[in-house]
Amino acid sequence: MIFSPRLRDPRILMAIVAALLAAVVQSGELGSADTMHRLQTTHAMWTQEPQVFPQEFPEFGLHGRNGKLYSWYGMGQSLIMLPADIVGTYISRLSIFANYDDSDPSVRNIVVSYTTNIVLSVLTSLVCFRFLLLLGLTPTEAISGVLALLFATSHLHYTQNMMENNYILLLTLAGFTYQYEWLRKGTRKALIIGSLAFGLNLLTRVTTALDLVAGGVFLFLVLGFEGMPGDTVARVLTYLKTTIPIYSGFALIERTYSWYRFGSFFRSYIHVFAEEYHRLDPTLPANFPWETPFHVGFAGALFAPEKSIFLFDPLLVLTLIVTTLAWKRFAPQVRAYILTALLLVLGYISFYARYTVWSGDFAWGDRYVSTAVQLAAFISVPLLVKYGREFGTFLKASGAALIALSVLVQFASLAFWLPLEIYQMETLGHPTFVIALRLKNIAAFALGKMDAWGLTNHAMTEDPWDYVHITTWNFLPFVLRRIGEAPSWVVNTVFTIWAATVSLLLWMLARLLSIIWNAE
Repeated sequence: MIFSPRLRDPRILMAIVAALLAAVVQSGELGSADTMHRLQTTHAMWTQEPQVFPQEFPEFGLHGRNGKLYSWYGMGQSLIMLPADIVGTYISRLSIFANYDDSDPSVRNIVVSYTTNIVLSVLTSLVCFRFLLLLGLTPTEAISGVLALLFATSHLHYTQNMMENNYILLLTLAGFTYQYEWLRKGTRKALIIGSLAFGLNLLTRVTTALDLVAGGVFLFLVLGFEGMPGDTVARVLTYLKTTIPIYSGFALIERTYSWYRFGSFFRSYIHVFAEEYHRLDPTLPANFPWETPFHVGFAGALFAPEKSIFLFDPLLVLTLIVTTLAWKRFAPQVRAYILTALLLVLGYISFYARYTVWSGDFAWGDRYVSTAVQLAAFISVPLLVKYGREFGTFLKASGAALIALSVLVQFASLAFWLPLEIYQMETLGHPTFVIALRLKNIAAFALGKMDAWGLTNHAMTEDPWDYVHITTWNFLPFVLRRIGEAPSWVVNTVFTIWAATVSLLLWMLARLLSIIWNAE
């Protein structure tokens, strides 16, 4: 076969697996109201439509310059969706879709979700692979890390539900990768690329300044664990002279966008948000939206059964175990990365602990913290592969069990649209073990026992649109069939393509695993 040599290259297979996985898990929807609002901002960038429609206020939008309504989000995700939005809009206007109700799921949304998520997934796999090689891992170990990130962390959930998280993770990983490559090889171009990645993150979510700082901390820790080489001061000066102008440039762009919307270079949208909502509801606490007691948000991110980072990303537990057992064996750069990643998790938990919706509200797990958690979690698998022979049978078996549990949790997160358990908790109350409830929902739906097991309530049925979407498997062919707006031949064609893609994914994954196992 003409393609056989290429299909024996693990990196190409890995990229293909990443693309097929992203394609298989799509629902055709964007996954959250947040992303829908950001897509509307995208649309406003190149059409005459507004960022926020009047009927959306006060649920969404803030009044800014000239009394206009503006989105309160950063522009980062809106920018990354721009090419797909343009293409999707023009595709939706083709005559072939003239009789299709372009609203649920819309052709434009399908194009945006598929193209954007596939590109992000492939780029993330390649950058992650490059980073792990730079850390001194073998290609086999590096591929195991990539597969862990894609299949066994909450990255998989956000591949289906397109919030900002995976875009932020890609840029943060790129920042770590290229800045570290500069430290190792002295290539100024690599330092610039890494700094651009970190800086670009600021346009998505301002709190990614924590990631930017983490990049510098990582490099400094590497030098520290290596005993501070003689050229440390020169490297630090080069780093600062390169990064500060780049970061300042992106900060200026972000502040200019804030001025464009709200007329101020120095206030964040949070200040505007607080003022707007205090006017709408004077009974809100004076310190809204930072009224949550610190201990509630901090402990909640760690231990709440609805949001615990250890439950939604069990690989984090494996990272802590492997690190505890093998710390002395780790190379300096691996020690530096793990310590930096854990500090980043702590930083995000602490920052959002007092926020009014510290957990990210309508989300699977704690979405504000999950990206940092993924960075700390996925490294456990390649390290287990590297040092597993030195552990006892029990510890290796425990590691394998945690990996299997992680994969189970992530695939369970895909089964239904994420608000399902949130609606159910209105009658089930708190605390609710969400992971167990999701597994129960999967069993009940598969057996036709949702009503019999008391898993349907008034909150689910109040909004007909929501009810239809949370009562079907959350993959495009099932959603299309459930909605019932697409012709039957379209639904059947999509089912056929989806099944073929699943089969191809399994075949490519098996091929990749056989190659890396044989390499051992």
